[in-house]
Amino acid sequence: MEKVNVIRSLGYRVVQEWLLLTLPEENCSCSICLDVFNSPVTTPCGHNFCRTCITTFWDDQVQYKCPVCNERFPTRPDLWVNTLLSEMVDQFRRRILCDVCTGTKLKAVKSCLMCLASYCHTHLEPHQRVAGLQTHQLVEPTDRLEDSMCKKHKRLLEVFCQTDQVCVCLLCTVTDHKSHPVVPLEEE
Repeated sequence: MEKVNVIRSLGYRVVQEWLLLTLPEENCSCSICLDVFNSPVTTPCGHNFCRTCITTFWDDQVQYKCPVCNERFPTRPDLWVNTLLSEMVDQFRRRILCDVCTGTKLKAVKSCLMCLASYCHTHLEPHQRVAGLQTHQLVEPTDRLEDSMCKKHKRLLEVFCQTDQVCVCLLCTVTDHKSHPVVPLEEE
């Protein structure tokens, strides 16, 4: 009962974020296709499946039963859209994972523009402790690190050239884009 009160006091979004941090990928997976849920639905016995997977499974059955617990249903059951699971799966698909973790990959908390890698709390620690890594530029986790870097100068794209309509690094502003009006990316 105490856990329930704690969960209630934390609120829905906080619990959802905590679940995403700690939820292994297999808990977001359909037991029929073994992939991350796509349009998750819940059966009367409480098990979750992709809508297409369970529908196709039942299309081939004479009797309707749950593929997980084998509970039999007298008629084809109505399926309930699992909105909480849908939201969690959407966030799960968008989360950036640590590039260093082996086995179950944890959620990344930062990405390094010098290393072109994303790190969880544990694997980020050397960037905070080792002098040579402390100068690396850390940003919020992103899955397209290469797209944040200037191809010519290998530096962070920080400004937008209004003349050429492209993102450029600060070195570009004194070379190829000299005298072009630029604005910080946050403003564009």
